[in-house]
Amino acid sequence: MNGKRRRREFLFPAAFVLIIVLALAGVRLVLTALYPLQYEELIDRYSKENGLSPAFVYGVIHTESRFRADAVSPIGARGLMQITEETFEWTQWRMGDTVTAYDDLFDPETNIRYGTRLLSLLLDEFGGEAEALAAYHAGWGSVKRWLSDAEHSADGIVLDNIPFTDTAWYVPKVLKTAGVYRRLYNK
Repeated sequence: MNGKRRRREFLFPAAFVLIIVLALAGVRLVLTALYPLQYEELIDRYSKENGLSPAFVYGVIHTESRFRADAVSPIGARGLMQITEETFEWTQWRMGDTVTAYDDLFDPETNIRYGTRLLSLLLDEFGGEAEALAAYHAGWGSVKRWLSDAEHSADGIVLDNIPFTDTAWYVPKVLKTAGVYRRLYNK
């Protein structure tokens, strides 16, 4: 009887630990399905070239298109990182590229190359990820106006208030998604 009791005392904690491990593995499996690593080589390469965290880029792509290279927004933004024609032309000018066509943004590599360069330019301009994301979503000029307005920025550097509802939703969504990628994949 004493041997059976010891075995039971050992099996209960072992079974409990096994259940916890399986539950955590299941959660990880669900998270990797919800937050996939698509276009990993391209994202890693262009993130590095532009001094960006790959998790930050994954956050943008996941939020913008859910990794659909053929995505087109209601305002005509194209591809994985949802770049509008005006933004493409501005980024193209900044890159010194006169060959790439707007239709090329459906190509994942072209889209990621332009999108990461754009994010890098905006980070250089605004300093913070939140401000760069606000500019990515609402436009460079909008963020410049908001930063110069005490109602939206107390110091002219950090946005305290984003007046566009969709941009106010977008910025924390991308940052939260980037955090998931960072924790899940160490990106």
